[in-house]
Amino acid sequence: MSARHRRLSLAAFPMEATVFLYLLAYLPNVIVTRLVTSVTHPGLGRPLTGLETLPASLIISMVLTWAFIWISGWHRDAHAVRVAGMRLPVPTRYTLLSGLGTALVLFTVPLSFTIRDVSIPFIQLIMRGDVLVIAPLVDMVFGRRVRWWSWAALAMVLLALLITLTDRGGLKLPPIAIVTVVLYTIGYFLRLAVMTKISKTGDAASVRRYFVEEKMIALPLSVAALALMSASGIGGQSGELAWGFVSVWTDPVLWPLFWIGCTLTLISVLAIMILLDPRENAYCVPLERAASLVAGVGGSVLLALFWGLKMPRPAELVGAGILIAAIVLLSLAPRLAAR
Repeated sequence: MSARHRRLSLAAFPMEATVFLYLLAYLPNVIVTRLVTSVTHPGLGRPLTGLETLPASLIISMVLTWAFIWISGWHRDAHAVRVAGMRLPVPTRYTLLSGLGTALVLFTVPLSFTIRDVSIPFIQLIMRGDVLVIAPLVDMVFGRRVRWWSWAALAMVLLALLITLTDRGGLKLPPIAIVTVVLYTIGYFLRLAVMTKISKTGDAASVRRYFVEEKMIALPLSVAALALMSASGIGGQSGELAWGFVSVWTDPVLWPLFWIGCTLTLISVLAIMILLDPRENAYCVPLERAASLVAGVGGSVLLALFWGLKMPRPAELVGAGILIAAIVLLSLAPRLAAR
């Protein structure tokens, strides 16, 4: 298929459909992750921690992502070298840098769902709020125009963040939550900068190339970082990681972790399609972030209704409503302006 036809096939898939599928994939991911870390584990006598669930879910996602890359043929669009007659994808210096940023995002997002005494909607609003501030700054650095509806959606999401913060009386985050937010923000900044520089062209082949080169670095790197932390033997975290690397594979909890890994893989494919849309970051990032936030709030409501977990605070539900309005604005405004 020619590059021209590939560009047309990417544009033919509506952004709204991609965002909707992204939300549907994110919703069960949030629910299963929270359940696994909230329900008492029979063997341990307590719920699993985020560090105990991360290794298996990331390893499963890594294997499934590599299988997708191979079966879909996306690897053919990546830069490559020949080794013993085999064509092996390799990153450029830019996708290597993005892979480092993505590795930070990969293990901070599921970790954020597992922090005790911090609700999913609240931690997501904090993490997404930082990224939303970064998005238009990256656009301006690279000389990209930011349209009025992108600024409006950005303001709406920041308003949702402000309402939630005010309701809770400020940040009041435990140290692990603060570290999670900082690492996530750094990782996303690296990703957006690289995406804007090399891949926001609207070319479907460029999307596939970026995905393959980024993930081949990010996934093994995130797993290796957790393994090094486990091998270090420092503190209780290393013991939790050791359980997650060794004992989990013969434990019944592996099945829900497999589901988490499957949804992580699907989320990563859909997210790259949204973020690498040729429109400005101030359009794509609020759209993708708002969808994930709505999934987080929706998952929390379902967990409260069917599993007896704590219901989101009223301010968090108001914030979710504002985010839904931002998604509607970003879907309708460009079409109305075109007419």
